[in-house]
Amino acid sequence: MTTNPGLRALLVTTLFALLCACNNAPQSNIGLVDVQRISQNWPKFQNYQNQLANDAQTIERSNRSAGDKARARAQLQQRFAQAQSELSGDVSTAAKQVAADKHLTYVLTRQYVGYGGVDITPDVEKILKIVEKPSPSP
Repeated sequence: MTTNPGLRALLVTTLFALLCACNNAPQSNIGLVDVQRISQNWPKFQNYQNQLANDAQTIERSNRSAGDKARARAQLQQRFAQAQSELSGDVSTAAKQVAADKHLTYVLTRQYVGYGGVDITPDVEKILKIVEKPSPSP
């Protein structure tokens, strides 16, 4: 296939202009939060998780009647929902603060985002006073 040299030059110039425009474009207006990283490093999350797991084991190991165990499980489920709501609220509040500071329009969890966006996880961790655990050395 033969292409017109003038057309080729126009395409190259247009492509170059678009690339320059993209490189000079403002930073993304989408913030990303790595919720998995937060849950692995946040003592408050870990404490809730450990306490609820221990309480669930205690209920199952107890010699209570089936009815008492069912009531205890229902209470534990309510405590789980309250803890989940509290933790989500804390992360959401911190993410909103970071988004406002960085002039971001949206904040998403990193879990299903293939590429793009600005990782604001370290900023959220700072607000929540989370210190990242170092990776074990090989």
